[in-house]
Amino acid sequence: MTTKLSNAQIAWRAAQDIQDGAYVNLGIGFPEMVAKFKPDGREVIYHTENGILDFGEAPAAGEEDWDLINAGKKAVTLNPGASFFHHADSFAMVRGGHLDVAILGAYEVAENGDLANWSTGPGSVPAVGGAMDLVHGAKRVCVITDHVTKKGEPKLVKKCSLPLTGVGCVTTVYTSLAVIDIVNSRFVLREKLPGMSVEELQAVTGAELVIDGPVKDLIVPEV
Repeated sequence: MTTKLSNAQIAWRAAQDIQDGAYVNLGIGFPEMVAKFKPDGREVIYHTENGILDFGEAPAAGEEDWDLINAGKKAVTLNPGASFFHHADSFAMVRGGHLDVAILGAYEVAENGDLANWSTGPGSVPAVGGAMDLVHGAKRVCVITDHVTKKGEPKLVKKCSLPLTGVGCVTTVYTSLAVIDIVNSRFVLREKLPGMSVEELQAVTGAELVIDGPVKDLIVPEV
């Protein structure tokens, strides 16, 4: 198979589509990497469920203030004008539709936009957490993920087999092989790695890929 994108490259590609002035929540773990690749000159206001709006870059090693952390318990800095608020107020922002974008990881994404990104299996977090609010409160829900599992099985499927985080909520998926929009309950291919044919991509995708207009080359820098 054509060499796939690294996690950092997937995060870079997703960051390019965040609009100037957007209010954005990044899921715990891999999605937090998106913040590193904010395009120069573009303002993005990051929100975290534990009650910070407009946090900045991660502090240098040894300069952390552990009273300032995001929902993933990672140290953050504050931008001028940043604010703090109660956990309940934070979720009121989410549920009230005040976030423009939520970017999350995934175990499975179905062609109708269903998302499964939590599991009750061994070593897993024993609850869905705030993701269930984010996927229905944010105006756009984007997923960043490897295209297949460690066993080579498709993560983009016709129907999710794992517990759902949300129903019909995902708008765009950025994978290690492609960029795919979900439109009218179908996977619409927008970009793919230039060295990979549509047929090769379809072979590792668990539902039909629809071609609706030009398919661009998925080209990212070494990051």
